[in-house]
Amino acid sequence: MASSTPTPVALVTGASSGIGLATALALLERGWAVYGGARRVDRMNAISDAGGTAIELDVTDEASMTAAVDRIVGERGRIDVLVNNAGYGSYGALEDVPLDEARRQFDVNIFGLARLTQLVLPTMRELGRGRIINISSIGAHIYEPLGSWYHATKFAVEGLSDSLRLELAPHGIDVVIVQPGPVRTEWNTISRESLLEHSGDGAYAGQAQRMYANYTRVDEGPISAAPEDVARTIVTAVTTSRPRSRYAVPFTAGLIVRLRRTLPDRVMDAILSRMA
Repeated sequence: MASSTPTPVALVTGASSGIGLATALALLERGWAVYGGARRVDRMNAISDAGGTAIELDVTDEASMTAAVDRIVGERGRIDVLVNNAGYGSYGALEDVPLDEARRQFDVNIFGLARLTQLVLPTMRELGRGRIINISSIGAHIYEPLGSWYHATKFAVEGLSDSLRLELAPHGIDVVIVQPGPVRTEWNTISRESLLEHSGDGAYAGQAQRMYANYTRVDEGPISAAPEDVARTIVTAVTTSRPRSRYAVPFTAGLIVRLRRTLPDRVMDAILSRMA
């Protein structure tokens, strides 16, 4: 006798590469109906080949987000899980980064996440259950010179998520934060290039060039994780019956978060300045 349980449906943003792509493929392997959203549809052939659906999605464009959610609900009648993964890192000294770029950083990393969440909540509330997975960063707990705008967005993601978790609990909807540490994706190239673009010359040039060299070694070193490592954690957060409010990945990310809780600012400043 065929099961009457509907196939669970997930929308994963930023699914053209890295963590988003790995997560979409991991959920497809577990039998989920997965919609991978990104601006670069041509880079999501792996999702289509694995039985998922690649859709054009720009989290800074209202019409794009509305159309994506309407399509999924129209085709499937439900959205069980939203993985808010789309994001990027904009680096450079506060003095050097144009405010238009700072606003775009917030538009992608926080306002797009918030608006897409608004759009999926009505169907989740109607179902009486659902799960929002917000991809944050250990950058929501630590800080770096020349990274103020990026870190501000991730601090905002966690504040939003903590409030939202309490807000949605009465409706049966879970909110989970995933905090990756260094991960081997193109995010690193984009963020480091922005560092030199904004502050490679001028008063902060020496600091920017040292950070670029140091973080290139970190990104390629043994403490960095593969996208698939983060995807496995996201799948756990999606599928477990009682998810934790936060998951840090890899192990070193959790260690860094714990250190931040225990060490005074002066000590953390010294450590992070040395790292940078």
